[in-house]
Amino acid sequence: MKYGVVMAILIILVLSSLTIAQEKTYHIGVAVPAADHGWTGGVIWWAQKAIREWQERDPNLTFTLVTAHNPSEQVAQVKTLMTKGIDALVLLPHESGPLTPIAEEARKKGIFVVCVDRGLLRETAYDVYLAGDNPGLGRMAGEQMAKLLGGKGKIVVIEGLPTQINTERVEGFKEIISQYPDIEILAIQTGYWQRDKSFATMQTLLQKFDRIDAVWAGDDDALLGALQAIKLAKRQDIKFIFGAGGMKEVVKMIMDGDPMVPITITYPPSMIASSISVAVKAIKNEPLFPEFYQNSIPSKIILACEVVNRENAARYYFPDSVY
Repeated sequence: MKYGVVMAILIILVLSSLTIAQEKTYHIGVAVPAADHGWTGGVIWWAQKAIREWQERDPNLTFTLVTAHNPSEQVAQVKTLMTKGIDALVLLPHESGPLTPIAEEARKKGIFVVCVDRGLLRETAYDVYLAGDNPGLGRMAGEQMAKLLGGKGKIVVIEGLPTQINTERVEGFKEIISQYPDIEILAIQTGYWQRDKSFATMQTLLQKFDRIDAVWAGDDDALLGALQAIKLAKRQDIKFIFGAGGMKEVVKMIMDGDPMVPITITYPPSMIASSISVAVKAIKNEPLFPEFYQNSIPSKIILACEVVNRENAARYYFPDSVY
């Protein structure tokens, strides 16, 4: 009898331990900038979408999403997430410098860190870096500009925030345009990737130059601001303008055949959703894809850019998105 009781207790303990193992929970923190322009608004929308879908698939996953208006606020938010106890951190840095030490601290505590879009200063600050191909975006924009202009014309560039991302894009663009001696870059002025500031910048450029054949805005928000200035000035010399990002308003203009906006280039805010998926797979020790034969997730994932034109625009149109 005593032997039977002992065996029963052992069986109960084993079953209990299996249940506990099966019910292991994971907490993932997601820290991104506040929606200061369209693209970051899209980032938040895609983050929320990914979180909902993962929680529907696995109730043992818990997420905390925080947004920050400046780097110091984001540092404080990450520290709070670490205090609460997270298994992974998905971080789109407000600025690289201030966020690098706190991300390194997170890794030292055993937290899996996925850095998104804006890189951190040292590779010791993240396990995985996932971003769009910024140099490739610039080169692709240059190629499309040359193609649409037939290899000659006068152009202006409205660049973004003074960041490494912006530098990579503009340098890639200039690299391609330098191969076309009949294309002249009249000016490169900043619009900070914002609609109102790009509107003001474009007004200044229109006053300065009597002839502009085309504009690369570098961002779809900037495109809309610059286009408003062009229309207000009733300038007929400008043949077209295009940006980058894949904003739904711009994609719809392309779908509808707006002659002033023939293309855009993807830089998808959905990369935050992909980064969340990478974090989930990593902490659960699951392969990134069922057919992915490597045991570990790559430390760097760069998303290729794509040209959106009238023929394929419907594939890139997400009317329910905020971006």
